[in-house]
Amino acid sequence: MTQPDSTVKRTVFIVSDGTGITAETFANSVLSQFDMASFRQIRMPFIDNLEKAAAAAARIDRTFDDEGLRPIVFSTLVNPRINARVRQAHGLFMDLFATFVAPLEEELGIKSNHSVGRTHSQVDSRQYHNRIEAINFSLAHDDGQLNTGLEIADVILVGVSRCGKTPTSLYLAMQYGIKAANYPLIPEDFERGGLPGSIGQYRDKIFGLTIQPERLAEVRHERRPDSKYASLEQCRYEVAEAQRMMRREGIRWLSTTTKSIEEIATTILQELRPGAVS
Repeated sequence: MTQPDSTVKRTVFIVSDGTGITAETFANSVLSQFDMASFRQIRMPFIDNLEKAAAAAARIDRTFDDEGLRPIVFSTLVNPRINARVRQAHGLFMDLFATFVAPLEEELGIKSNHSVGRTHSQVDSRQYHNRIEAINFSLAHDDGQLNTGLEIADVILVGVSRCGKTPTSLYLAMQYGIKAANYPLIPEDFERGGLPGSIGQYRDKIFGLTIQPERLAEVRHERRPDSKYASLEQCRYEVAEAQRMMRREGIRWLSTTTKSIEEIATTILQELRPGAVS
């Protein structure tokens, strides 16, 4: 049997009756397990009637004819008729709902409602309000801009400039409704030997981020090329002093060098809400 060539770029369709964000996340999680393979992704959102389903199937078939390989199709289509029409195409289908809904129907002894957009329609209005509040809080308290209101912060992130504090703060706010402030640790703090501003009294809320100096220098060079701020010597000094301060102050911290925003946020959530994240 001839083995498929893993160097050939395979076309991946992401088909959904909504925005396709869930299907895309599902697809990326699965495809990331195949390091040697190459993929070309095509997103097809809002396939919410039979006419659009037929057009989607036709496009998948054209790709099959042109490339001679079955496209890989990740689907979160809920409507059975629309789903069945798309599945008539020549593709390898990875159907998120068909895989999980049918076994759950059997286990629970009830039929699902097959409603499009059900995930979003059930969003609790209070949760939505909390997320908006958290985003506004994180923006107002970004980079130490505001010293007031820290008593209602869920977490205060500290670390040297460009180590990932701002994107982590906003991700925590948008995804989990966490009110996250962040403060940069700068040379003046190291010379003074203390935490910046008035955050010392909130030590139990503080979580530190650090980064390898070499990576920090790369990031800073993109912002201020050939500056002292971006020099490897300066980066090594700041990272070493920041870590020394965190150890001295008893602050929990982690390195962001090889971690995604999702991984960083999950680690922080485990510290804030033990048992809430698995």
